[in-house]
Amino acid sequence: MTDPNTETQLSHRQTTESKVDEVTKFERDYVPPNFTVKEIRQAIPPHCFERNTLKSASYIVKDLAVIAVLVYAATFIDTHLPQTLRFIAWLVYWFFCGAFATGIWVIAHECGHQAFSPSKFINNTVGFILHSALLVPYHSWRITHSKHHKFTGHIEKDQVFVPKTRKALGLIEKDEHEDGTSIYEETPIVSLFMLILQQLFGWPLYLIFNASGQKYKNRWANHFNPSSPIFEPKHYNDIIISDIGIIIALSAIYYFSYVYSFITVVKYYLIPYLVVNHWLVLITYLQHTDPKLPHYRKHWDFVRGAACTVDRHFGFLDSIFHRISSTHVAHHYFSTMPHYHAEEATIHLKKVLGSYYIFDDTPIFKALWRSYNQCRFIEDEGDIIFYKN
Repeated sequence: MTDPNTETQLSHRQTTESKVDEVTKFERDYVPPNFTVKEIRQAIPPHCFERNTLKSASYIVKDLAVIAVLVYAATFIDTHLPQTLRFIAWLVYWFFCGAFATGIWVIAHECGHQAFSPSKFINNTVGFILHSALLVPYHSWRITHSKHHKFTGHIEKDQVFVPKTRKALGLIEKDEHEDGTSIYEETPIVSLFMLILQQLFGWPLYLIFNASGQKYKNRWANHFNPSSPIFEPKHYNDIIISDIGIIIALSAIYYFSYVYSFITVVKYYLIPYLVVNHWLVLITYLQHTDPKLPHYRKHWDFVRGAACTVDRHFGFLDSIFHRISSTHVAHHYFSTMPHYHAEEATIHLKKVLGSYYIFDDTPIFKALWRSYNQCRFIEDEGDIIFYKN
């Protein structure tokens, strides 16, 4: 008589081996795209590239109006609601205020790409004000984010969510262990804890310590030091201006803490700020971290790099986030395109890219857990490589 447990284990092993074989075949047979930017651009209607300052500004007005209403409504929570409903009301406030502030963040990010207006002065002025209010050093991040767009998917030149190699993580060689990972890394509770840290504090850690960015031997790379290795000498004044913006924002936080109390600032601003951090890290992480996405040591070009991007839906949050996630492939090919044209452009873009256009409809938090656990490292050798776990 056959042991049911043995049959179950055998079936699980066969399923796992089948998945491994399927992944291996996909990676082995992967052929990089050979389109040109011109071919892709010609497929998109010319009006999609037009920037309208007033139309762009209307989205700021809408987002700020909603945030203002939320803040005003929140002033009644502790004085007009019973104790049992207060925490729920604050949760609602933090969620929606953080979501609409993320929309503001996205528009400020468009300013950095010069997609808000045809005027460089307007772009940089609006972007500086909005990003500084969200504790983002505008020019500093604009510069490194531009490098990310120029070198997406390039292992040595991309600027964020740069994959770590097996050797860098100190993992054993792949022929000594089934998958070369540590037992601690496979513990779900540890993965969950690290994932929460990433989601809440990954953004400030990136700004201050260049976490997930390129490594510079014996040099501290951060977004506040004009002499940081991630900048060039010509960027010096821009970094100083960005730092001044952060100092002004922090001074405002201190002032309101002094006038209204620090707890009040925590409830009205700092917790929504953490929510913004969460959405920002979640969106950007899932845009460029997926088992289906290659990374290049050789054979890289801009078109291939821009294809190392995944479009995803965030449900009703898509409109609040100005569809930054559901149209991110188009954004990477044409970063000066305003967000309100990107959805139409994506329809035409997909026709040219074909199978190289990647859309993943996995529920967002399931996709996050999958990517975090399946995209741990890349091998130290190879020209076109994929994530391993």
